[in-house]
Amino acid sequence: MNGTQVAATLPAGRHRDIPASKVIHPWPLRVMHWLNAVAIIMLIGSGWQIYNASPFLPFTFPEWATIGEWLGGAIAWHLAAIWLLMLNGLTYLIWGFVRGHFRKKLWPVTPRAVLHDAWAALRFRLPHEVGVYNAVQRLLYLGVIALGILAVLSGLAVWKPVQLWPLSDLLGGFFMSRIVHFIAMTGIALFLAVHLLLVALVPHVLPPMIIGGHLEDLETH
Repeated sequence: MNGTQVAATLPAGRHRDIPASKVIHPWPLRVMHWLNAVAIIMLIGSGWQIYNASPFLPFTFPEWATIGEWLGGAIAWHLAAIWLLMLNGLTYLIWGFVRGHFRKKLWPVTPRAVLHDAWAALRFRLPHEVGVYNAVQRLLYLGVIALGILAVLSGLAVWKPVQLWPLSDLLGGFFMSRIVHFIAMTGIALFLAVHLLLVALVPHVLPPMIIGGHLEDLETH
């Protein structure tokens, strides 16, 4: 089946300009995806250990779910991971805009499309195409990017509240910056949990994120 025939079998507006031999996930995206995964896991685990040292809610996280073993070790892990996340995230944003990744994959997002796809998903009638994001996925990916930026900014305000006092004041001071940081982390952790659940439910989406994969390979299975 050639590229034209493949495009003709897909829903309107999806893959019509993509040849069947095109890699589903190009290697820069795969590398940045896994680097982000490592950084986020390190940040969440070490962040929970830092939180446990001075909790502001009536609970703490179990030790087995934390990284660093003590406050100093957790801070060291956290600082190392945040540099990885910031550099990798900045590279992702630049690459995404230059290569048109955001325009092709994550935009547009409309309330009508989100409601339509969410309702279809709840009825288990939402078709899935490897390499194509539905409206709900687009909203979630854009949301987690925004949460990542908010987590970095609030984290900097918590780390350097005196030197970065304009940022700290913008977020409401040290304590409010800490709350904002915690909320952003919680949102990212929930996204990660949903992401892993969806991969478990639709496991054939995982190999292309590891080895790239080609659309023509999907058509032969």
